[in-house]
Amino acid sequence: MTASLDLGVHNLRSAYRAGTLDCRTVVDEVLKRIAAAGDDRVWISRAPDAALHAQAAALDARRGEIEKLPLYGVPFAVKDNIDVAGLATTAACPGYAYEPQISAEVVKRLVDAGAIVIGKTNLDQFATGLVGVRSPYGVPRNPFDASFIPGGSSSGSAVAVSSGLVSFSLGTDTAGSGRVPAGFNNIVGLKPTPGLISNVGVVPACASLDCVSVFALSCADADAVLGVACAPQATPAIGKTFRFGAPKPLEFFGDEAYAALYAEAVEKLKALGGTAVTFDYAPFRDAAQLLYAGPWVAERTAAVGAFIEGAGDEAKVWPTTRQIVVGGRKYSAVDAFEGQYRLAELKKRAAAEMQGLDFLALPTAGTVYRLADLEREPVLYNSHLGHYTNFVNFFGLSGLALPFGFRPDGMPFGITLIARAFAERTLLAFGARWQRAVPLPLGKTASQLPIHAHDPVVVEDRVSIAVVGAHMSGLPLNGQLTELGGRQESAGKTAPLYRFYALPGGPPHRPGMVRVANGVEGGGGAIDLEVWSLPADKVGAFITRIPAPLGLGTVMLADGSAVLGFLCETYAVATARDITSLGGWRAYVKSLAV
Repeated sequence: MTASLDLGVHNLRSAYRAGTLDCRTVVDEVLKRIAAAGDDRVWISRAPDAALHAQAAALDARRGEIEKLPLYGVPFAVKDNIDVAGLATTAACPGYAYEPQISAEVVKRLVDAGAIVIGKTNLDQFATGLVGVRSPYGVPRNPFDASFIPGGSSSGSAVAVSSGLVSFSLGTDTAGSGRVPAGFNNIVGLKPTPGLISNVGVVPACASLDCVSVFALSCADADAVLGVACAPQATPAIGKTFRFGAPKPLEFFGDEAYAALYAEAVEKLKALGGTAVTFDYAPFRDAAQLLYAGPWVAERTAAVGAFIEGAGDEAKVWPTTRQIVVGGRKYSAVDAFEGQYRLAELKKRAAAEMQGLDFLALPTAGTVYRLADLEREPVLYNSHLGHYTNFVNFFGLSGLALPFGFRPDGMPFGITLIARAFAERTLLAFGARWQRAVPLPLGKTASQLPIHAHDPVVVEDRVSIAVVGAHMSGLPLNGQLTELGGRQESAGKTAPLYRFYALPGGPPHRPGMVRVANGVEGGGGAIDLEVWSLPADKVGAFITRIPAPLGLGTVMLADGSAVLGFLCETYAVATARDITSLGGWRAYVKSLAV
């Protein structure tokens, strides 16, 4: 049975509940797979086999408590810059190693929920790099092609999941370390909002930006881990129709296959109901460049600079890591303040570009490199991998890396969805839809997606409102909706029951729509509209912005349904221009420009 054992979190739990599997069998299977993988350079240290069997026995004795333990019997791996009691923390530097007495807060939460720590995984030393090759413990073997990099810095954690050695793993993400390895290993990489998951017990890289991240085979599995690791916030769901950002200009560093795959991914998002909105990537790109070409390098120096400067050869400090971290000494306090001012400016510009979008859809990386490439260009090519990732923690956003397809040579490609702060569950729910619509292998395993019932669901209370004038998408007042969490649900027409007017006074941005009685001479027309939804608790704030003689009432749609929408009091149209024949506000505005 174990030859086909599916280590997916939900699939394991289903087998445990059915009584067809016990924890001892799972641990034995994990150990067998690790042995079969050989010297894959994934692990820096592992829990002793006897200790793992003891944990399994203890959990098997608690089978009756499975519903109280959401991660009962689930094996996982931990990046070796996160403390696990009983295992040394090295941050991939032997001379830095120490023995933590207690586990990091996030590890403790997972273990208390029934999960089993298998071991500590390899990484770019001190989490400095996106390549996965800067480690004296070797390069974790990319399961798709060992001549290619695994991505970093959370290299071992990503490979462990992709290779089917564990059910999920923890990484960290400062500049993309929880996303780039996911893209190169065909798995899901969840990068939470900075501060959502506790960093207590995590060796800092850039303490103001560091996040604990989650690697899993499915969004449903990542959601199960997130729910234990922290208390995720409730955020709006992404509807059947949505707006996503596609950047310009695009950069693929000469990789035509990745460029073609990204174009296909955009078309797939459109097929799922999305509207692609091109946005200017410049402020995001410029912020990304601050991370390794600005004073934030000095934060890495603050974290481990003193150790590196005092370390001898026996400590095995990686040369590129030493170069980067010690280089932070050249920045001054003035540089730090000027960097903060520059970042604030870029953040404001980026927020304007994201206005009205449900998420940005970016390539996870512009290309993937071979090990030999990194030997020639260890710094430049690493920086290329951060082109679409470095800005995210600067701006306090959430991100989710998703698999999409493969280059002709078999190397994986993925996209990353970037959304506002604390939108993790929103992204995971959409990511589950994506994985259902884009059937791919899960990592390099034979695992299957869990049943649909386990997919994350975001339940929210929203109110639909029909808009017929300047609140429609792309028009001057649309921001009043989007800044309150508004989301366009559909576009269409009213039932042919309305007269439409341009109200007198002021600039021509106030339409008035009045319902007419059936049989009245001239009758009514069908008027173009958009249906938007707002979180229920934001409707009051929106209503206060509606000036008389406009208000909200029941609007009948062409399909016979009814929705709350903009109407006008009849007294106000006595001297107004009747524009019903134009069919909508956009046509009226266009007529003024002729």
